[in-house]
Parts: sequence; structure tokens; C-alpha cells
Amino acid sequence: MPLFGVEATFWALLGPFVAAALSPILAKTLKHNASWLLAIIPALAFLQFLSFVPGLAEGQTYKASLEWVPTFNVNFSIYLDGLSVVFALLISGIGTFITLYAGGYLKGHENLGQFLSYLFLFMGAMLGVVVADNVITLFVYWELTSITSFLLIGFDHLRRASRRSAVQALVVTGGGGLALMAGLILAGYQGGSFEMSELLNSGDVLRESPYYTAIFILVVLGAFTKSAQFPFHFWLPNAMEAPTPVSAYLHSATMVKAGVYLLMRMHPVLGGTELWMTVLPIFGGITLLVGTILGIRQTDLKLVLAYTTVASLGLLVMLTGTSDQIAIQGAVLYLFAHSLFKGSLFMVVGTVDHEAGTRDLHRVGGLFSAMPITGTAAVLSALSMAGLPPLIGFVAKEVLYDGTWYTTNGGLWTAFAVLGNA
Repeated sequence: MPLFGVEATFWALLGPFVAAALSPILAKTLKHNASWLLAIIPALAFLQFLSFVPGLAEGQTYKASLEWVPTFNVNFSIYLDGLSVVFALLISGIGTFITLYAGGYLKGHENLGQFLSYLFLFMGAMLGVVVADNVITLFVYWELTSITSFLLIGFDHLRRASRRSAVQALVVTGGGGLALMAGLILAGYQGGSFEMSELLNSGDVLRESPYYTAIFILVVLGAFTKSAQFPFHFWLPNAMEAPTPVSAYLHSATMVKAGVYLLMRMHPVLGGTELWMTVLPIFGGITLLVGTILGIRQTDLKLVLAYTTVASLGLLVMLTGTSDQIAIQGAVLYLFAHSLFKGSLFMVVGTVDHEAGTRDLHRVGGLFSAMPITGTAAVLSALSMAGLPPLIGFVAKEVLYDGTWYTTNGGLWTAFAVLGNA
């Protein structure tokens, strides 16, 4: 049974917003130590979501609903299955460590409380995206992630580059969100329900609908802009103007995965068609190679990680587009592994930048003796990213290779995956 009951998940969703309101007050009195107290809130949310795992492993799903706008049949409803809980665990679990990291990284910063407040607002928005059952509720949270990421990317608002990157990210992801809204509303009307849990049983109805192509294009635009797929990949590396805790959280573990989550969530409804299995693998494969090639050229450590994140997002989209069960399982496992090793690598780079004063590959070297703990974290994370046993990155990549090999055009997609990863 869930730790505090299914209905307690509503409190887990509310928690980050409470923390956002408390952050400026606590930071003013406790300074950077406030992060230790505030981190309790996402840690409790993590435990709540973790308690669903045994039931989910047995095939159960969980639903709860509150009336919100009954006139328009919009409910504040949640739907917990394996996919949503995996994402919720990543958001709350990694969010706990990012909160602690941010307290140390911005120690002494006059706007630490404001930063933590923005961070928790974003955390609450992301949790809402992945557990929302009602598609209108999902859209509201989706756009809230764009707004809060704008605030976080532009946190250092006195710098022109930060302001420009924040506006660019908002325009791209916000515009994609408007397309998504139209797609979700159209899907709801065609499928006969605005509850995702019910809509998932209407796959044949939507795939045979004359509006299928329009729904597909609108949903894919929302997903591609959020997850920085080619040709919308440019905003993610530019968003590295944000403080490193933002990069580690938004741009490796959470927000950029929202588009991938949406595609995985909508796969039972929209997947399996020729259009789906053509567009997603092609654009995902192109994004994988473009991100990899651009990443190799970089000398700024954060940009190296940013472009390889773009590449990994392309790989996830490509795998989802195959519509093969094993390939999608590999995608979910790789998504989990990627969040762990890439989030930690971003924090490593932030620590190096914080202590050495530079992220330039030509200027840093030989730091292991001076920073052994950071160095050990870097080596373990890099080995997992390289896919070496016995680390989780190895397991994830083996599963996804197995999935791509037996799909239609399996040799081509496996070659893309191996080349990009290598």
C-alpha cells in the first residue's frame, strides 16, 4: 500500500509550492543552511512515490480526482502508473540533492532565497506534468514549467546573455506548448475523454480519426520544442547561461525530459503508425548525431554536457519512435540512467567552476589530487555515461541496443545509437 494513501499525493504535489513560499523567509534567517530544511519536502515526496512501486510492479495503477472547473469538465486528477512514477521519483529524488547542492553553490548570494523559490516552483510544475491525468491540468503545469524555467535561466538578470537565453527558451517552449494545447484538446474531443487514463484506451479511435495527422503534428511540436529536438535544439545549449544547479536539474534530469515523457505517454494512443515510426526515429536520429558532433567541438565543460544531453534526448525520441516494446523499455531505463550520470556530471562541472574559476578544458587539468571526492564522482559518472559494466549506463545501453536491433530498419537505428553513444 502507498505510504500515506493515494490522496496524500495531492499533498506531495502541493509541497514544493509551500517550500517556494517559505524559501525567502528561511534563507533570510538560516542563510544557506535553509536548503537542508527545505530538502525535507522533496525527500518526503520521493518516499511517497516510492511507496507505489510494489503495487505498480504487480500491475496496479492509482487514480484520484478533485473537482476543479466542473463547468468545463476539468478535474484536478492524478494518474500513477509505472511511467509517471519513474519520472516523479527522478524529479523529487534528484530535486532533493539539487536543493542541497544549490545551498552550497550559492552560499552567500544575496538572492539565494529567491533562487530556491524559483527552483521549488519548477519542481512542483514538473511533478504536476508527469502525474496529471486531466489533459488540461497537464497543459497548465506544462506551461508553468516554461515560465519557471524562464525565471531560473534568467536568474542572473543583470547579464544580457542570461536575459536573452531566458527569453529564447520561453518563446520556443512556450510556443510549442500552445501547439500542444490544441493537440490535447483535439485528442480529447476525438477520444471522448479529457482524462489521460481513459484516453489511453482510445488508441484505435484516434489512429483512425481524420484528425490524427493534425493531432500528431501538434503533440510532436510540443514535445520536440520541450526536449530540444532538431531543429529546435539550439535553445538548450544557450540555456547554460543559468547557474549550474539549474543546468543539473532542468537541463539534464527534468524539464528537457518532459517532451520525451509526453511522447512515451501518448505512444499507446498515437504510436504504431507509419507516420509515428518515420518522423520520430528520423528527427531523433538527426538530433543524436547533431548533438554529438557539436559536443565534440566544445571546450566549455557545460557546453560539452549540454550538447551531449541534446544527443541523448534524440536517442530517447528515436527509441520511442520505433514503437518496439523492448526499445521503449531501453529508452526508459536509459532515461533513468542518463538523469543520474548527467545530473551528477553537471554538479561536478559546477564544483570545478566554483573552485577553479573556469570551465575551459584547456585551462583545467590535474584536479583529482586537489578534489578527490569530486574526481571520484566524475569518473564513476563518466564510466556510466560510456556504458561500461557494472554501472547502470551499461545495462541501459545493452537493453536499448537489443530493442533497436529487432525493429523495422533495426540495423540502421542500431548503427545510429552505437555511433552516437561511441
